[in-house]
Amino acid sequence: MLALLLAAAAIPGAIPGSTSAPPPVLTPPPVLTPVFTKDVAPILYRRCATCHHEGEVAPFPLLTYEDARKRARLIADVTASRRMPPWKPVEGYNHFAGSRRLSDAEIQTLRRWAAAGAPQGNPALLPKAPAFPDDWQLGTPDLVVQLPESFDVPADGGDLYECFIVPMDVPRDRFIRAVEFRPSNRRVVHHALLFTDSAQSRHEPRYPCFGSVGLLPTEGLGGWSPGMAPIRLPEGAAVPLAARSKLVAQVHYHPDGRPERDQWTVGLYFTDRPPVRRVVDVGVASKRIDIPPGEAHYVVREHFTTPIAVDAIGIIPHAHLLCREMRGWAILPGGKKQWLLNLRDWDFNWQDQFQYAQPIRLPADSRIEMEFVYDNSAANPRNPNSPPERVTWGAGTKDEMAGLHVQAIPVHMEELPELGKALWGAVMRSVGGSFYRPEK
Repeated sequence: MLALLLAAAAIPGAIPGSTSAPPPVLTPPPVLTPVFTKDVAPILYRRCATCHHEGEVAPFPLLTYEDARKRARLIADVTASRRMPPWKPVEGYNHFAGSRRLSDAEIQTLRRWAAAGAPQGNPALLPKAPAFPDDWQLGTPDLVVQLPESFDVPADGGDLYECFIVPMDVPRDRFIRAVEFRPSNRRVVHHALLFTDSAQSRHEPRYPCFGSVGLLPTEGLGGWSPGMAPIRLPEGAAVPLAARSKLVAQVHYHPDGRPERDQWTVGLYFTDRPPVRRVVDVGVASKRIDIPPGEAHYVVREHFTTPIAVDAIGIIPHAHLLCREMRGWAILPGGKKQWLLNLRDWDFNWQDQFQYAQPIRLPADSRIEMEFVYDNSAANPRNPNSPPERVTWGAGTKDEMAGLHVQAIPVHMEELPELGKALWGAVMRSVGGSFYRPEK
């Protein structure tokens, strides 16, 4: 007891009857109102400007104070609901390169700025606005492939998914180390997927192609969406390009209220070094889709066990209009669950290809599992049928698909044929009809 009194005596005002003044009450510093120049502009420049600048797909720029001021309330609303910037992966499951997700603190900054009347702040504190090059970002390409004739996009109507097959003047086999896609009219180009075809699978130069490209491509080159950097293949993993191959491009156009034209161009960058590694599409897909009308929670599952160790470097999910949730994970040999992707608000109009910030090692005998959830009820605003109708697997606009494509590199390249054999076996089983049974 004496020790406690002695300890308390060291604190002014701690002993009853003490005449020492009590310690001052500390008040937190006032919360400063965010201003555009110091608080808001850095967020817009980092997260939004890649699409919101002149000539890009977004409907208005967000580079100046006046651009943002007159849309302050809209910015606060669409970021609070996370409709913008479009980034579908759920936080906490994976670390992806190029994430556009706003932090909670950034969203609160935009909300408080709009609520305060969107003050400008000191113009001297405004950071330099980002610059967007008009030329090739990687320098002059080794080969430039241009759409021979411009494509006319109507003023109104639904989105268009068009495939183009363009010959390439490649007299000998080459190896592609990088690719850059450049639309001539970014206002109407939503995204593009690029492939090569050395088998001359189709002969028409252009055809509609919602869902899939309508052929079995020789190689996949990746995709483009607004704000994306050029595609760089991993070191030592250049894509082979056979002589006399054709370029296949699936382009998603969306009308903007007036007639438009686009004549895209693709730049290819070659290397003389043959690949010592190979990026493989480890696809987990199901055709067991038979969704009754009105079913709001229809689940499709599938799995694939990789026979060899691979490093997953990215993932590409695919479905159509009724899908709402997408999940993918791997069960490692010891039983640990390794998440690969978790989307809770799939939107066909905001498809993306996700690259991991660091490769994910999947040992041999890892079981890759997918689970997609579909909503075929009248409450789904994206349902293409009113009233709802039965929907089955297919490539059409009103059909459905379920595919999770893991981009992987074998740890030991000599084992690649074993992986290819297992993947081909999965394809053959699907052709044999085992995927057509409705999910129970």
